[in-house]
Amino acid sequence: MIDNDINKIRELILSYIDINELEWSYCAPMFKIDTIKKKDVILSQGSVCRNIYFVVNGLLRIYFIDHKGEEKTFHFSVEKTFATDYESFLKSIPSSFSIQAMEDTAVISISFDMLQELYKTLRFGEKLGRLITEDYFFLFNDKINAFYTQTPLERYNNMNEKFPKILQRVPQHYIASYLNISSVHLSRLK
Repeated sequence: MIDNDINKIRELILSYIDINELEWSYCAPMFKIDTIKKKDVILSQGSVCRNIYFVVNGLLRIYFIDHKGEEKTFHFSVEKTFATDYESFLKSIPSSFSIQAMEDTAVISISFDMLQELYKTLRFGEKLGRLITEDYFFLFNDKINAFYTQTPLERYNNMNEKFPKILQRVPQHYIASYLNISSVHLSRLK
């Protein structure tokens, strides 16, 4: 089962760049599966993010505490996606976000040093880094644009398209927070 889980990261890498058997045989032993229990926090706001977490199975919630002390859900990371605070990870500065498991979750953790090794070792390693960074930028850009250009119903429909079955996997108050609406408004949208 572990080999199959490790191959999921290979599939993700292949969705970005070509990787041959020799490169994969060098990289594969670097990847290890970690299990995170439901509700465990793997990154706390204010601490330095030391890993990029590739979600093999399960679900992570990326959130922050606002100036009023309220949790605000920024994003959900589902299977075959990454979760991190990329700025904190790259600059080794305090994180703006926390990351919590919404279910028992299996992840592959990629450290900064491991990522640098992948950049050096893979023929298209630098391209991999650029494309992942672009995806991270688009995630932020889409989130900001949605708040300014979409109605709550449009944001709700986009969420359901982006995260199928999320309503069965995540408590309603986290969904409402993600959409930046009240739980009452979410009930009306449903």
